[in-house]
Parts: sequence; C-alpha cells; structure tokens
Amino acid sequence: MPTSQPPPTGAAEAENTLAGIGEFGLIDRLTAERAPTPATLLGPGDDAAVVAAPDGRVVASTDVLVAGVHFRLDWSNPEQVGRKAAAANLADIAAMGAVPTALLVGLACPPDTPVETLTGLTDGLWAEARSVGAGVVGGDVASSGTLVLSVTALGSLEGRDAVTRAGARPGDRVAIAGRVGWAAAGWAVLARGFRSPVAVVSAHRVPEPPYGAGPQAADGGATAMIDVSDGLLADLGHVARASGVRIDVRSAAFEVPSRLVDVGAALGVDPLHWLLTGGEDHALAATFPGALPDGWTAIGTVSEGEPEVMVDGRAYDGGPSGWEHFTR
Repeated sequence: MPTSQPPPTGAAEAENTLAGIGEFGLIDRLTAERAPTPATLLGPGDDAAVVAAPDGRVVASTDVLVAGVHFRLDWSNPEQVGRKAAAANLADIAAMGAVPTALLVGLACPPDTPVETLTGLTDGLWAEARSVGAGVVGGDVASSGTLVLSVTALGSLEGRDAVTRAGARPGDRVAIAGRVGWAAAGWAVLARGFRSPVAVVSAHRVPEPPYGAGPQAADGGATAMIDVSDGLLADLGHVARASGVRIDVRSAAFEVPSRLVDVGAALGVDPLHWLLTGGEDHALAATFPGALPDGWTAIGTVSEGEPEVMVDGRAYDGGPSGWEHFTR
C-alpha cells in the first residue's frame, strides 16, 4: 500500500527531500509568509505559541492520522490529506459548541519524503484552518518509518457553556447537521479501484463538517452533542452511555441521496448502511429539548432505558455500527 510519493533521485535530492533540506529548513519553508490570525498572539518560531483565550477557557482536541490507516497518498493528494487532518480536529471543537482558533501540528515522516508532499500537507492544513478563521501556530517534526500527522486543535467557547456527550435527557429529540454516508461510500468506491463518481470520492478525500452548526446548537439549547467521526450509530452510542439514556433512530427520517443510491446499486450495498454507520463525514449529532435550529434535521428520540442505540425500535443488524480501532 503506497504511503509516500517516490523520492527524487540525483542532484535534485538535496533540495527536494526532507533529508536534503533538514528539519529547520523544512520548518522555514512551511511557515514562511503565513499571516497570523486574530487569535494568534505569537505564532511559529519560539518555544511555544501564544493564543488568545478571551473568556479564560480553551477547548482542546487531538487526532492522529497514520498513512495506510487514515489516508493513502495514492487515493488523495497531500493537500487533501492536510485538509482532512485539520477537519477531523476542527469538527471536534465545533461539537463542543466552540469556535476553532488554532492548530498545532506534529509531523513524523521518512527522511526521503519529498518536500512537495510536506508543503502540500501544510497548504491543506492552513486552507482548512483558514476556512474557520483559525491558523497553524506551531508544531514539531520528527523522523519516522511511516508518515504520521498529529493535529491538536484549540477553540474558544466565547462565553458559552460547553456541550458535552453527557447531557441528553428523556424527551429530547436527536438531530444531525451536515451529511453522513458520503465518505463511507467514497471509501467503498476507492477500495474497489474506481475513482468516480467524483462527488462521492471527494467526500472521502476532504470532508465538509458543518462547523458553524456547533456554536449554533449550543446557542439553541442543545443538551448533548458529538462529532460523527466513527459512524452515526457508534457515536450516538457514546452519547447514550455518557447520558445514561436510550436513543432510538428512525430510518425513515433519512433521505438517501440519489448519488449514494446509484453507488450502492453498483456495489451491492444498501446505502442506508453508509448513512447509519459510515464515519469521516464529520457531521454533528445533538439532542434538543425543544425546537431545532435551522439546518438541523430530526432523526430520532431520547428515552429512559438501558444505554443503547436502536434503529426503528430494534438493535441494528446490518453489520458493525461504526469504526473502532484494534478490533479489526
């Protein structure tokens, strides 16, 4: 499974690989001409960054992406991988009801990694961060046999209370914002050796989290919220267990996109399975005691009972409910 681009050879190697330019030469290239964001009081170049925290609290989240596990450079280009790595963390910040402010990036890679690959990753990280008004404020580089990205996101609650997984109560409605199932369908297409439909494959390469829906939900009275990274049923299971409630999802509440219907027919997969169990779209799921904010769609209810997630009143029997490391 390819995890890095072929290294250049000959005299060009000194300029085009990490081994050629060295750690500090790489850092200089990756940080040059990057304008700071308003929350960045001190950016890359010192022992640590300084990021503004106006209300005295900082929301923080970390994810690790490993080549061959979370991404493949024969499926996605480096900029797409960078955007995906940033999105996975920025969505976690939004799921707390916060606004992202900054990213810290740890990068480990083989010495023969082309500089072009690393600049592409950085461009993607910056582009996704900039889309929500955040910036990359620092990080570290190390040598490794495998390309690994570790991204830490910081955010501000802007005076709100954090929305955790533990607040769902009987009588609440369950709702989602953003799309689900697309990234899983894209993975299935790529795994079969195809590169189209482009819209479906692109959903796997670069997710589109509804970042603004997190603070919106917090302002709208959400009692619990979570980023859908491993699969809707699996992640709602975290809410059910943290809140001590039962969640019942209605399959009829989902409108399966026609593009996923077509892909499912071609691959012999019920597309509803992707919507219920597919991860990496980074939609947001939340529970509300009253009216839903604009852009949120009701998909189920919360009730008393053993902490579990049911589909149409029954345990889901369509396969694994989502992704879990170390069990496959």
